[in-house]
Amino acid sequence: MTPAARAAAAIAVLDDWQAGKPAEQALTNWARGARYAGSKDRAAVRDLVYDVLRARGSCARLGGGSDGRALILGLTRLQDIDPEGIFTGDAYSAAVLRPDELAGCADRALVNPQDDVPAWLVDRLAQRAGGDLAKLLAALHDRAPLYLRVNTLKATREACLADLAAHGITAIADPRAATALEVTSGARQVKSTPAYRDGWIEPQDLSVQRAVLAVDWPKGPILDYCAGGGGKTLAIAALTGLRLTAHDAAPGRMADLPIRAARAGAVIDLCRTEDLPRAGRFAAVLCDVPCSGSGTWRRDPEAKWRLTPARLAELVELQSDILDHAAKLVRPDGQLVYMTCSLFHEENEAQITAFLARHQGWRCDAQAIETPLSASDGFFHAILRAP
Repeated sequence: MTPAARAAAAIAVLDDWQAGKPAEQALTNWARGARYAGSKDRAAVRDLVYDVLRARGSCARLGGGSDGRALILGLTRLQDIDPEGIFTGDAYSAAVLRPDELAGCADRALVNPQDDVPAWLVDRLAQRAGGDLAKLLAALHDRAPLYLRVNTLKATREACLADLAAHGITAIADPRAATALEVTSGARQVKSTPAYRDGWIEPQDLSVQRAVLAVDWPKGPILDYCAGGGGKTLAIAALTGLRLTAHDAAPGRMADLPIRAARAGAVIDLCRTEDLPRAGRFAAVLCDVPCSGSGTWRRDPEAKWRLTPARLAELVELQSDILDHAAKLVRPDGQLVYMTCSLFHEENEAQITAFLARHQGWRCDAQAIETPLSASDGFFHAILRAP
C-alpha cells in the first residue's frame, strides 16, 4: 500500500470510530476486508489512527473538522507532511483536497495541546504536573517506548541484549531499573525471538518495574489480588523466587497466566474468589486496581475519550471497595500494596488518605508516582502496613 492508500484506510477506520466502534474493532473490521494489506500496512494504518487519537483536538483544528478525512488532513499538517501528496485522488487514496481544505488552518502555532484531552480532565492533569502541564501534554503526544523486563530467574540483562541483537532488535539497559531494557528498534519482532519464547523477557513498562522493585517484598505468602494477565505476579515471583497466589474477580483475565508462568519458570497458584476465605492471610497483598488508565494514554489514547465523570466516580468507589476487602486478607504487620496506572489525585493519594481514615492503626510506609516525564507511563504505588 502507498502512503496515500494507508491514509485513506485510516480515514475509514476513524469514521467507524466516530460512529461508535472501538478503535481496535474498527481496525480489525478494516483488515478483514483488506486482504491485500500486509502486516506492515496494517501496522502503519494502526499507527496513523492512534497518532490521531493522541492529538485529536490538534488534528481537528488543523484539518478543519472532526471526521476521518479532516483528522488525517490535520495529522499531515501536524507532522509536516505535504497533504497534497496524501490526498491524491488516485485509486485507493482519498479524493484531492478541495479549495476550502487547502485554504484551511495550517499554522501549527495555533495548536493548543489542551485540546488533545477532554476539557474536564485538564485541571486534574494540571494538579499532577504542577508547572509542567505543557511538558506533560507534549509527552502524551508521543508514542510510548517498548520496555522489557528481564526475568532474572532465567537470564541476565547482558544475555538478553545479546539474544535480541542476534535477531536484529536493538535495545539498551535502562539504569533506572535493574531489570529494564528499552527497545529502540525492531519492537514488532520481539515476540518471535528465543529470548521471549524461552521466558527470558516479558514486555513491562519501566514505571511498573520501578514500582515493583521499590517494594521490600516479604518472604511469607504473597497474593496478587487483581492479577489480570499476571505481569506483576511474574515480576514479583522473579524478584523473590517465591511461589505466589493470583486472584482476579474476573478469572478469565488470568487464562494465559499458567502458560506465561511455565514459560517464565515461576510457580503461581490461581485462587477463585470463593476460595479466598480458606486461603488464610498473607504477608503481602498487591492490589493493582481498575482505574482511569490516564497514565497509559500514550499507549491507549482512546481511553481518554471514553472516560466520563460518571465512570471515574465508579472507579474511585470500586478502588475503595477493593482496598477494604483486600485489607482483611493481610496478616498483622503485613503489607497492602496499592497500585494504579493513573495520574489523578482522587485515584491515588486521596484513596490512601481515605483508607487510613477508615482503618484505624494502619499506616502508609511509602508512596510515589511516576509520570511520562519521569519514566515512560504514569504509575502510582503506596505501601500500607497493617496494625
